[in-house]
Amino acid sequence: MPDTRWPNAANPMTSVNPLEPTLQMTVLGIETSCDETAAAVVRGPAEKQILSNVVRSQIDDHTAFGGVVPEIAARAHIKVLDGIIAEALSRADCGWDDIDAVAATAGPGLIGGVIVGFMTAKAIAMASGKPIIAVNHLEGHALTARLTDDLPFPFLLLLVSGGHSQFLLVRGVGDYERLGTTIDDAIGEAFDKTAKLLGLPYPGGPAVEHMALAGDAGRFKLPRPLLDRPGLDMSFAGLKTALRTQAKKLEPIDDQTIADLCAGFQKAVADVLAARTKAALQLFGERHPDVPPTLVVAGGVAANQEIRTSLQAATAAAQADFIAPPMALCTDNAAMIAWAGIERLVLGPVDDMALPPRPRWPLDATKAAVLGAGKKGAKV
Repeated sequence: MPDTRWPNAANPMTSVNPLEPTLQMTVLGIETSCDETAAAVVRGPAEKQILSNVVRSQIDDHTAFGGVVPEIAARAHIKVLDGIIAEALSRADCGWDDIDAVAATAGPGLIGGVIVGFMTAKAIAMASGKPIIAVNHLEGHALTARLTDDLPFPFLLLLVSGGHSQFLLVRGVGDYERLGTTIDDAIGEAFDKTAKLLGLPYPGGPAVEHMALAGDAGRFKLPRPLLDRPGLDMSFAGLKTALRTQAKKLEPIDDQTIADLCAGFQKAVADVLAARTKAALQLFGERHPDVPPTLVVAGGVAANQEIRTSLQAATAAAQADFIAPPMALCTDNAAMIAWAGIERLVLGPVDDMALPPRPRWPLDATKAAVLGAGKKGAKV
């Protein structure tokens, strides 16, 4: 049985839609789930304002290793988090008396980083006497379009990041249904691994996209995994393996071959996402025939122009709206965490000091784990 102390789909809250028009709160948000250290001050819901949104990237710390090293990430969070919080408050022109609550990512993520941010938030809440809200990092992404576009429930969310690739039906705060997910690599992970395979620098996503600009996407016949099967699940590990097989056949490979492989890989991913998006929008229409369909895309992979163009074409074909928050709010940031905290505060109960940080925390706790589970909880 899921732990019902945690606000999730097993313990949904009654959603307010639209948001309470007169209530106004100011929340400090903290985000440390991976390799960005972030703090933000957000005010709402009556008048939505991002008063500050400070993000310190750790790319330089991890470049030499070709990926995020959890221990290095946690140490970097410890080193800079206090200063990032102070900067966020300063930019917002706020003192502690102006803050109504503290919201922090409590999972999922690299547990060392999650501990740093969430325990710091607990210390602030205890010292200042403010409420603390434990925020699911994925819920932060899910609710961002409510901050930027006043989007009502329900809507369809495609979350595409380094660690997550899934379609979610967002019915309300704490009320999510996972419609489909990757059964292996997340899309961002597949991009990073492909870049490393081809000798491209970290972070891999932008490097692959840059090389693809000069490539011929039709030179190599790469698979579109799972498209011959029903449902909305996806797979990208086999696509990555097919690319590696092609690369090994042609060793040593020149820059043009690398560009062609990148273009083919990127096009295959875009095709899979576009096809699954069409199916997801059709399912949304069947579930909610009286609601104008909207696809919200969040996560760092939403920055990829090939993928974004394919998704826009798929939503246009389905006569659906397409929303992608500004890139600063698509990638990991603390404004989305503060906003999720506001959404939960509007509904009443907040969390308590006994809640632990979690490395795993699926938004839809009612679905069986696709990638397995253990004592830390379901992986997806």
